[in-house]
Amino acid sequence: MSQVLDTAFMPPQDREEVLRHAVWESMVAVDIHHHPPAEDISARINLDSVGPLKILSARATPATLHRTERLARQDQEPAVFLELQITGTSQVAQNGRQCLLKPGTFAIYESITPYTLLFDQGLHHHFFRIPRAALALPDRLLRDLTAIPLGPGNPIARLAFTYFTQLAVTNELHQNTHGHTIMEPSIELLRAVLTSQHGNSNLATAPLQATLSLRITHYIRAHLADPDLSATQIAAAHDISVRHLYTVLSRSGINLADWIRTHRLAECRRELAGPNGRLRTIAAIGRNWGFIDATHFSKVFKQAYGITPRAWRETNHPHSST
Repeated sequence: MSQVLDTAFMPPQDREEVLRHAVWESMVAVDIHHHPPAEDISARINLDSVGPLKILSARATPATLHRTERLARQDQEPAVFLELQITGTSQVAQNGRQCLLKPGTFAIYESITPYTLLFDQGLHHHFFRIPRAALALPDRLLRDLTAIPLGPGNPIARLAFTYFTQLAVTNELHQNTHGHTIMEPSIELLRAVLTSQHGNSNLATAPLQATLSLRITHYIRAHLADPDLSATQIAAAHDISVRHLYTVLSRSGINLADWIRTHRLAECRRELAGPNGRLRTIAAIGRNWGFIDATHFSKVFKQAYGITPRAWRETNHPHSST
C-alpha cells in the first residue's frame, strides 16, 4: 500500500528520525546527513512497491547518504538500486567510481558494497530497490556498471528511463491486480539496459525480446488520443514489421484493434465521469480519444458498458444538460 511522508506535518525535532526510519524500513540502512538545520529540513516521500520491487519517490532539501562498510556487511538481502534523476544534479560513488547524474539519466549501485549519494541541490528522484538475485546477472558485470550514468547514449536506457519514471508515478500499476504482471517485464528491461551497456549482446537479446510486448502496449497507451494510430505506426516505432507486431501481441493474447478500442473507451468513460466531464461535449470527448464519428462512438460505448455515453455522464453528473 502506498505511503506518503511529508515533513510539513512533522515537528522539526522529529523530521530527521522519521525520515531515517522510513528509508531504513522501506529501502536500505544508510547514514543520512541533512545539509540544512532540522527546522529547515523539507521532504515529501512516496513509498510503494510492485511485487518485490520497492519504490521511493522523493523531493527533499539537500542531503548526503552513505552506506558504510559496516552496514554493507550486515546486508541480509542483497539488492541493486536504480536511481532516476528527474531535475537538478546529483553524484553517485561506488567501487572507486563517481558519476554525475543529470535529468534524464540514471545509475545503479549495490547494497553489498559501500556507496555515497550526494544531493547538494536537493532531491527530485525516483529510486527502485530490486532483489539482486532477480536480475540474475554476473557479479562482475554488476560491479562494472555501478556508478556509471545511463541514458542518452544508450537507446534502451532512454526507453528504460521513461518506463521506470512512469512506473514510479502510476499508482494503478502498483496494485495487486497489475503488480504481478508488471514485475517480471520490469526486471527484464533493466537486464536489457545493463547487458547492452556492458556490450554483451547475447545477454541483452533475450531481455529485450521479453519486454517487447510490454513496450508496445506502453507506446499504444501513450498514443491512444492519436486518431491516426495504426499498426504501421506502432511497428515502425519499434523497428519491427507489422506481421511481427501482430505475432508478438498474439502471444500475449492481445487483438490490436480490440485492445485500442477497449482502452480508448475506458479513457472516455473515465473522463465523462470525472470532475470535468460536463465541461465539453460528448462528441468532443470521443474525438479526443480517437473516435471521430460521434454516432459510432455512442454505439461502441453502449456495446461495451450497456449504457450510452450521455446516460453514463448524467448518472455521474445529474445536472448535465449538454
